[in-house]
Formats: sequence, C-alpha cells, structure tokens
Amino acid sequence: MSRTTEELACLVEEFRALPATSDRRREIVAQLDGDCDDADDVAAFLTTVVADPREYDLARVEAATLLRLWPPHDPAIRHTAAQALLAALDDPEEDLVRQYAALALGPYADDPAVHEALAAAVRADDDPLVRDSALGALKDAGPNDARTDVLRKLTQDPCLGRTACRVLAEWGRSPDA
Repeated sequence: MSRTTEELACLVEEFRALPATSDRRREIVAQLDGDCDDADDVAAFLTTVVADPREYDLARVEAATLLRLWPPHDPAIRHTAAQALLAALDDPEEDLVRQYAALALGPYADDPAVHEALAAAVRADDDPLVRDSALGALKDAGPNDARTDVLRKLTQDPCLGRTACRVLAEWGRSPDA
C-alpha cells in the first residue's frame, strides 16, 4: 500500500511524541518501507532513528533492516544512511543493533569507509554474530576485487572459513589468490 507524505508525517509525529522506551516506536518504524510517495523522506527518518544511540534499540534494529531492504536512491541521503549504520556498528552498548547495522551495510559496501568497516568486523569483531552479519553484508554486496580479497583471507578462519569459501564459489572465484 502506497503511503502518502501526509501519512508519513503523521507517523513520524506520533513516533516523536511517544516515550523513548515505547514498543510502539518499533511498530511505527516497521510500518515504513520503500512503498510511499517519498521514499527519500522515509530513508532520512530511518537514518535519524538508527543513528541515535539513545533511541529504543528495537526501533533502531527495524530502521537498520529497512535501510538494508530499501537503500536510498539519493546519493546524499544514501551517504548519510551509511554513516548512521557505521555509527551504529561502533556502538559498544548495543550488540543487537550492531549485528543488524553490520548486515544492513551490504547495499552501501561500495563506499570505501563501509568496505573497510565490514572487512575489519568480519576479521576481528569480538561479537561472533557481528562477524557473521558483516560476512552476510559482504556476500549481499556481491563480488568485486576488494571483497574477494577479504573473503580469501577469511578462508582460513576457523569459524567463517567454510562460509567464505562457499561465497567465493557462488561468485565463481577461487579461494586461492
């Protein structure tokens, strides 16, 4: 169902009027998607939600998920969304948000800062679920030389090596350099 700009404004107003810990905030974010009159307005709102470390964690998770499913088309909003997801990935207080932020970065992986953050997370993050999510994001981003190099280095990893080999095979790439 296509949502009008006015309906979006009402949802955002309701969201902002609710207490920070209200689960209704998560529900409102979950209602938003790329099927509306102005998807860039939705993306801009989702970016503010995911970027705010004081925001309800499940609302941030929903926002990250939607930014993965419907990345913004506008280059400036896309860049801002990527920066918000990177900030969420660096939030040491929110493991679940970090996991979803890592996975959501796949559509933004052509940005060098995103690529570097995903490569670092997949190699050495303390949270194994963040590592898994980062690997999922690299897979979703698709093959290129830089991502292939990251996965080739990962093939010897005891936890993610088999998955890295499988992704490389799906991409038609050899695990050897």
